[in-house]
Amino acid sequence: MELTTLVSLTTGITLLTCVLAVVGVHAYATGRAQRQALVDRLTATGQVPVTGRRRRFPGLDRRVRRTKAGRRLELRLAATGLDVTPGEFLAAMLAAVAGLWLVGQAALAPFFGPIAGLLGVWAALQFLNWQRQKRIERFINQLPELARILANATHAGLALRTAIGMAAEELEAPAGEELAKVANQLAVGASMDDALGELAERLPSRELVVLVTTLVLANRAGGQLVGALRNLTETLEERKETRREIRTQLSQVNMTSYAVPVMGIGSLFLMNGVKDGALERMTGSPVGQACVVIAFALYAVGFVLIRRMSRIDV
Repeated sequence: MELTTLVSLTTGITLLTCVLAVVGVHAYATGRAQRQALVDRLTATGQVPVTGRRRRFPGLDRRVRRTKAGRRLELRLAATGLDVTPGEFLAAMLAAVAGLWLVGQAALAPFFGPIAGLLGVWAALQFLNWQRQKRIERFINQLPELARILANATHAGLALRTAIGMAAEELEAPAGEELAKVANQLAVGASMDDALGELAERLPSRELVVLVTTLVLANRAGGQLVGALRNLTETLEERKETRREIRTQLSQVNMTSYAVPVMGIGSLFLMNGVKDGALERMTGSPVGQACVVIAFALYAVGFVLIRRMSRIDV
């Protein structure tokens, strides 16, 4: 009797498992087909760019995206406009850190291996900031033309949503790409305030904040949007010229900020080249290691101070 009950229970569990497996496979296949149909439809309408590049490290990318730091990294990568996933960036950064660690340890002394690795992390983050700032600068330079297109479109009687879509088609990257994202968000039901607010968060600048505030207020309360945009176009043109003059005047100071730490690192190679093994003997004692750490800290402070002193907000 007990054997019969056990066989029946086992058979029932097996059948239930098979049914659940069939249902799961069917749900997975249906969801995959729906996703592919959505991608095909959005690709046909031009809302999703077609890129044939095969993504690397998908497993690492999924794990990184689940973390809070990974989501912040994803936002920073989106602001740079680079076609790189968080997993790919992390893998490249780890490879660069490992390479610099080995180079610093072999070329200078074992003590400089971890320091070179930390410099690799700093250089990777600085590269992201540089790419992001460069994209912001390019976007700011396109703002006068963007305001002009929006003013002409609204003057012709088009709605603001339609005017944004038209500007996304006419302008080149990065303004065209960012406005296409705004148009896509509006198309799926996002509010004008949220879509433009996310744009201002991705590419923060005073000029863009002024433009977004003008568009949001006009969308909420109405008013003379055409006149405001045309006045804003003239103001943006003047600010564009002012920023160009300031950037030209401060170019030598910016180069000095990078030359200071490069000279410090170069002096280490020079010292080790003049007397082979000098750095290894110097970092063999706690006093020498402390002096090296203090020297690097002072170079970092000098770099930051020079950058802060040469920063002029317009």
